[in-house]
This record gives sequence, structure tokens and C-alpha cells, in this order.
Amino acid sequence: MLIQNYLSGDSSVNIAVSIESAVASGKLSSGALLPTVRALATHLRVSPATVAAAYRMLGQRGVVVADGRRGTRVRPSSPIAAPRSVPLPADVVDLSDGNPDPALLPRLPAIDMSQRLYGDELNDPRLIELAREAFRADRIDGDRVCVTSGAMDGIERVLREHLRAGDRVAVEDPCFTGILDLLNALSLVAVPVPVDDEGLLPAELRRAMRSAQALIVTPRAQNPTGAALSSRRARELRSVLASRTDLLVIEDDHAGAVAGVPYVSLIDFRTRTRWAVVRSVSKSLGPDLRVALLASDAHTHARVEGRQSLGVRWVSHILQRLVVALWNHRAPARAGRVYGERRRALLRELASRGIRAHGASGLNVWIPVPEENAIVQSLLHAGWAVKAGERYRISSPPAIRVTTAALPPRKAGRIAEELARVLGSRGTISA
Repeated sequence: MLIQNYLSGDSSVNIAVSIESAVASGKLSSGALLPTVRALATHLRVSPATVAAAYRMLGQRGVVVADGRRGTRVRPSSPIAAPRSVPLPADVVDLSDGNPDPALLPRLPAIDMSQRLYGDELNDPRLIELAREAFRADRIDGDRVCVTSGAMDGIERVLREHLRAGDRVAVEDPCFTGILDLLNALSLVAVPVPVDDEGLLPAELRRAMRSAQALIVTPRAQNPTGAALSSRRARELRSVLASRTDLLVIEDDHAGAVAGVPYVSLIDFRTRTRWAVVRSVSKSLGPDLRVALLASDAHTHARVEGRQSLGVRWVSHILQRLVVALWNHRAPARAGRVYGERRRALLRELASRGIRAHGASGLNVWIPVPEENAIVQSLLHAGWAVKAGERYRISSPPAIRVTTAALPPRKAGRIAEELARVLGSRGTISA
């Protein structure tokens, strides 16, 4: 039925277009199994080589993934699939979006609005110097820094400069959905590494490193679990990484100043040949600024800045000046304290009801549950919107993510009580 309804074409390009159209329209869903090369070739009356070329083309575009004898499937979160969002009812408290609390963001000041011209410097020298000082304060090599349009832009640029389709990237499991989507779009293969409250598990990282060409890690405010690297765990992981000094290591400090815990790095800057640390201001100063600072090794820095010069060129200097003007603002420090209070309040309320949860840092709390969708729907009917963990997980167990950034401590008991009621009705509260 799938073949007859959706797939057509007499050339590899046309066949690929028909499959892309089916994915984009939702007719082929995430994870859908495509026909075998031979079966589709027979139906379309083309050679198996033509179908194989179409599948290969789709794989390079990040639309499908070949899984050996298990066949070829549509990738989860294919980059061509149309996004779908449903507005929440007005009476529902939204704890699902991962945003910072707008009330805790600093007001934008008046700045010099003069326009930058072609031929001027790529980056604001004042911002670069401030970033270098901040990186060095956290014992990060800040000699080479550039500006990118947010953390994800920085990570994508580094990956594009070093990896090719089919390369394997070790990632946290569960992992931020944006990272998984980006790897899919670049036709890179995610290799899951489980985490606990202190970060990556050393034995699992060692296993993943056998096949991986890169590692992406969030040292603090890990999304969705809130994990934060401890000094002890970081030493263990650096020992594991020492056997692969060629491994590209990318550290994503997306929360920055509002993470609530100090920065701990996995990178040995004396021996690591390929590395990058990206630090965003989205959570501390505002997502709309679209500014992140990228420190990296000399080779990576040259490649990223060289590509910027050839492509989109620079990040708006107006935005860069805004970040400079806000750099020493007191709002992020206050926000970090408030976010910590709100996160800990929910963890206490959950613990008092026998509900296990995680949230060592950042803006989110991760709560293991037996049935994600049923729990999410039950909470929604009770007036609370939370995020199902499915999109974050590769092989880790089910859970839900609750964004506590805008959840006042006085309301933490209400959602904890409702979750306890829902779990209790299923006999699944875990102590």
C-alpha cells in the first residue's frame, strides 16, 4: 500500500523527490520503513541501482537512515518534516517550553546604532576581549574566540568543518532535541552515552569512543536532565578521553551565567587537538539576541572564521554591542539564584511525595515516569503543560521534562501533588 500510494519516479532524483514529499506532508511518519531497494525497483520498473542512488541521496540530506539488514527508515525529526504546534488552552500553565523567565531578563539599553560596513572587522573587539576574560576565568583557553548566531549555530559550524556524512558523534542520553535534529540534518549518527546527575558515565563514554569521531557534551544545566559535571567525574572522564586526543570535543555551555553551578571542563587544552567551547547568552540575556561566543583550537578557529567570511559573514554588530552593554549587568546573577530556588523547590516537593527526579543545575527538572504520553495528557487536563521525554531519549528510559524557570516555589507543591495523584492512580510512584 505504501508503494502504490506515495512513491513514484523513473530516475533517482524523481524517486527521492516523491519520498521527500511524502515525509513533508506527513504521509510518511518518523521511523517509517521504506520498501527494500529491490521491491521498489520492481514496482517502479527501474534498476536497483537507481533506487539505491535515491536512498543514498536522501541519506545525505538527512531524510532517511540506512540500518543494515533492518532496512531504510525515515529519520526521527527529519529536517524536511513540517513542524506542528498546538496552542495551549489559556488556563494551562506552560512548563514545557524551556524558556528563561522574561521577568528575569535585563532590559535592553540604548546603544550606538551606527551601521557596520563591508570590510570592517567580523567581531566587536570589546566583546571578544570580554569573552576571553570570561573563558580564562573558567580555565578555558580563550586565545581564539569568534562570535556565532547562538550556540546551535556555533556547534553546527564546528561539526561541518570537521565531520562528514556517516560519521558518528557521541552525545548524552537523554540529549537536547536540537542536537539530535542537527545531527540528523547533517547525516551524522548519534551514539548515546547515558548520564547521571554528575554527567556522562565514564565506562559508557569509553565504549562510545571506539567508533565516534566527536563528542558533544553539556558540562552544566544539561538539557533535559539538569546534570552538571562534578570535579570528580570530570577527572574520570578526562582520563578516558586521554586515549583519544584526536576526538573532536565540543562543550555546549548554553545556560552560561544562569546555570547555577561553576563551569567544569573535560578538555585538556595542552593535548586535545580538536576542541570547541560555545557559550550562549540566550538564557542569561535573552534568546532574541542570537549571540554565542566560540573558543576553539587554532585549526578550528581558522576554519570557522574563514567560512564566516565566505558565507553569512558577521553576526550583527548591533547585537554584539547590546551584549557588551549588558555583559556586567546584575540580572543574570540574580536570575541564576532565582532559577536555583525554583528548581530546588520542585525537587523538594517531588521528593516529599516519593517521586524520584533530577535537576542538579539549570532550568529543568527531569522526572522518570512509566508512561510519558499518558502522564503528559493527564497533567495537561489538570492545567499543567510539560514535555514528554521521547524526543530527548535515544535508549534511556521514559521521563518527562518540567521547565521550572517561571514556576514560583509556592506553586511547586501543586504540580507535585497532581503528578503524585496521576502516578498513584497507576500505582507507579517510585521512591
